Amino acid sequence: MIRIATLDDIPVIQEIAYNTWPTTYGGIISEEQIRYMLDLMYSTESLVQQMSKGHTFFLMESDDTINRDHSIHTNAIAEQKVLGFASVSDEGNSIFKLNKLYVLPAAHKTGTGKALLNTVKTYAVQNGGKELILQVNKQNPAIAFYKSQGLSIKSENIFELDHGFIMDDYTMGISLS
Repeated sequence: MIRIATLDDIPVIQEIAYNTWPTTYGGIISEEQIRYMLDLMYSTESLVQQMSKGHTFFLMESDDTINRDHSIHTNAIAEQKVLGFASVSDEGNSIFKLNKLYVLPAAHKTGTGKALLNTVKTYAVQNGGKELILQVNKQNPAIAFYKSQGLSIKSENIFELDHGFIMDDYTMGISLS
């Protein structure tokens, strides 16, 4: 099930980010830059600001049924577990930007990322979007996933950050019309 996140979901968004970034970027950027970027983009203050500026976050939840034996009766209790999240924003001129899409490593290759991306595409179209763009590190293996979903590389960009860090990214996009 995919649902729109609220401010109450910030801790789970942070947990997924902190669990996915080292795996995703550990061989690409330094540990120091990973910590810096996590703080920059995933601090509570930053996430509150993103949500208040119109970034919509979607959460993919899985129902895990747990059986607990209580003497004679076995009760099945369903627990919600968030497998991943995506964030999208309206950039104007009918362009929407996928800002974030992260899936827990254990949920890779399960369709979670594809479902989140399709939800973002649908959301963009329903809100007047004609194009979806995203930035992705040039060495990120997710490029193959995005290409398999119809996105193509539009440009290359280097962004300078504080502390001498850089983001060496592709901008990818897909027409939604």
